[in-house]
Amino acid sequence: MSATPELDVERSDERPVPPREGRRRHLSDRSRAERNLGWRLAMPAFAIMVAVTGYPILQAIWNSFFSYRLTDPENKHFTFLSNYWVALKDGVFWQAVGVTFLITVITVVVEFFLGMVIAMVMHKIVIPRRTLRTIVLIPYSIITVVSAFAWFFAFRTDSGFVNHWFSWVPGIDPSTDWFGNFWGSIFVICLSEIWKTTPFMSLLLLAGLAQIDTSMEEAAEVDGATYWQRLTRVILPNMKAAIMVALLFRTLDAFRIFDNIFIMTGGANGTSSLSVLTYNQTIDRVEIGMGSALAVLLFLFVLLIAFIFVKAFKVDLAGGRS
Repeated sequence: MSATPELDVERSDERPVPPREGRRRHLSDRSRAERNLGWRLAMPAFAIMVAVTGYPILQAIWNSFFSYRLTDPENKHFTFLSNYWVALKDGVFWQAVGVTFLITVITVVVEFFLGMVIAMVMHKIVIPRRTLRTIVLIPYSIITVVSAFAWFFAFRTDSGFVNHWFSWVPGIDPSTDWFGNFWGSIFVICLSEIWKTTPFMSLLLLAGLAQIDTSMEEAAEVDGATYWQRLTRVILPNMKAAIMVALLFRTLDAFRIFDNIFIMTGGANGTSSLSVLTYNQTIDRVEIGMGSALAVLLFLFVLLIAFIFVKAFKVDLAGGRS
């Protein structure tokens, strides 16, 4: 007599019920109302954002179709894609692209490994975490211009202390001119960028570490997994979303580097980035048309990088609460 209800229970448990569809049908009215409310609340801010950012982008695209020099506005004439063609054929443009990619790769890779180490230390540390996070964030809280000037004067031959402190290192003496060659300039630029933005990377990775269920790591340790195995098979896979966000934000920010290069070298010794090249064309040479074309190309590079990151990591950020 008791076998029949048990069999019925097993059948009801094994019946495939799509959880997402059931939840969507059950909460469709509520979800629709919340979605409409969210759009109404966000619409004013969204409209202001489009007006503030959308208009300059469209204006830059429009100006890029003209041969337009600010000191000679009467000779403004439509050239369509001529500015883009001139830029893409110019070796200076591709050199700036190469320097931008070089600085981006070096800084983001180093910042990721240092940020991961700092995040794991802060995650396991016993002392008050808020105090430690505040201390770690000090470099990131400094204005980029102030930080760039500090590193610039630290490495100068006349006012810097780096050459005197590290004169015992082979290849460094009091007369070493760090900004007299390409690789010396790149080293200082990357070092200043890494020092300032590694705390930002570490906090983003720390947020990802906080989302990992500690029982998973403990179970792997009980099963005899080494630390490297726990790191590569438990910790990092569960931090995929946080890693993608951290790398994406820092890559986009590093690709638009301007302050450090402008203050330290001004683009000399072949260290000009895309942002510095755009500034020189638009501000120094007042070539509004060519400068706008370079700005649009920089914008397209940023969009391409974001697209590659999202496709490569294949993370559904909208589907998870973390």
